[in-house]
Amino acid sequence: MSTEAVRASQEQTLANAKVRLAGIAGGFVHHEQPSGDFGLIGLAVMGQNLILNGADHGFTVVAFNRTVSKVDHFLANEAKGKSIVGASSIQDLCAKLKRPRRVMLLVKAGSAVDDFIEALLPFLEQGDIIIDGGNSHFPDSNRRTQYLAGKGIRFVGAGVSGGEEGARTGPSIMPGGNEEAWPYIKDIFQNIAAKSDGEACCEWVGDEGSGHFVKMVHNGIEYGDMQLICEAYDILKRGLGLSNKEIGDVFTEWNKGVLDSFLIEITRDIMYYNDPADGKPLLDKILDSAGQKGTGKWTAINALDLGMPVTLIGEAVFARCLSAQKAERGRASEVLEGPQIPPYTGDKKAFIDDLEQALYASKIISYAQGFMLLREAAKEYKWKLAMPEIALMWRGGCIIRSVFLKDITKAFRSNPALENLLFDDFFNKAIHNAQGGWRRSIIRGIELGIATPCFSTALAFYDGYRSKVLPANLLQAQRDYFGAHTFRVLPEYASESLKEGDNIHINWTGRGGNVSASTYLA
Repeated sequence: MSTEAVRASQEQTLANAKVRLAGIAGGFVHHEQPSGDFGLIGLAVMGQNLILNGADHGFTVVAFNRTVSKVDHFLANEAKGKSIVGASSIQDLCAKLKRPRRVMLLVKAGSAVDDFIEALLPFLEQGDIIIDGGNSHFPDSNRRTQYLAGKGIRFVGAGVSGGEEGARTGPSIMPGGNEEAWPYIKDIFQNIAAKSDGEACCEWVGDEGSGHFVKMVHNGIEYGDMQLICEAYDILKRGLGLSNKEIGDVFTEWNKGVLDSFLIEITRDIMYYNDPADGKPLLDKILDSAGQKGTGKWTAINALDLGMPVTLIGEAVFARCLSAQKAERGRASEVLEGPQIPPYTGDKKAFIDDLEQALYASKIISYAQGFMLLREAAKEYKWKLAMPEIALMWRGGCIIRSVFLKDITKAFRSNPALENLLFDDFFNKAIHNAQGGWRRSIIRGIELGIATPCFSTALAFYDGYRSKVLPANLLQAQRDYFGAHTFRVLPEYASESLKEGDNIHINWTGRGGNVSASTYLA
């Protein structure tokens, strides 16, 4: 909503607002008793389906959209006969809500959220609640929480995942912000959220922008999961020579085991889908240039800011970037040579079994890295993030929902202070069992010239993480040599000249000085 539109809306309702205030001073003007349990602004697909979901669970929802005709159409069609009330203006929306008012925004992230917040403020009272259910960047939610707290308004930044179907039947909801709001929205959110083993896939996350941060990491993991599946598909199609139908059969089997998940399920359906016009696989007609909305990039950037090696999500983002270079890749394909892929003559079942283990092991690494980032963010931003509850929220409703997350929930419930998923007995054993097939699959990809960026970076992380000694000693020596950036010495080699814990600079050539350039950062 533009600033001009907001100003116009406020001017249009100013007279009514004055009448209302006059009524307070000299005898109340009669108004219909507010009946709305919560209001929702934004009648796109997610907004409409979330409203219908709320009505299905017995809540009276007040709907508003900037284009008011969409409200009328919604009430006359999808919302007909349900406990859904339309609003003709923002003032009308607020007037129809029980106190404390609960208003949810499902609008485009960015300035539109701020514009609607400003439009709402004249009609809200202290203690009322504004909920941003869009894909906002967590620093914006930090700012909004603080800004609105200064005005007596409780702000909640709630990550919502599940797409159109999830919004209608039960999404995963990740709320964070002003914790004073939680008792007033808990019943609504936990009722409309997905359920896993009887537990709602919604729990309070933490302060300020933590809800949107958790959603951001969820989306980053989603990027990783999707890219891993794409790499498995590429190996099955080009490396093994399977048809789309045969690949669909493989995913059908995988969906019965440790890889059972929403993304494997929809990939199976995509493989089986044929274009009604000619009966040929529709997938083969889709341009191989991926889009993105930025949440994966945000995750990778934040990982770099916090110094966390979330390599798989980073590679997944870069894989999308590379796919977007379609024309340049076409030219490169004509001048850059690689292995010719011969028809496969080996044991196809063994090949497929290895690939399943590679996908499973890489997925374990992706989630281990994601939870490493969450743990570090909790320290950096002083949030109290409960890892078992986060894993629970992702078990149902959301895009990355899978049987796999039940094992993660169990791991963190058994040990809430778990340092890394790879230290849990279940995942430790699983990745050890998968390791042979994982390595063989990557080797096959290399031999055939099929890119496996996420499979490969997952294994590289695993091998680096399990290494007691890394070649970073040489890197530190190089930094000190050319830039006097200093190094530290191993405890067992500490001496009078090389003291443990000191930041040491050496005159490597005899020509340099003894002044170090900067403080050593471990």
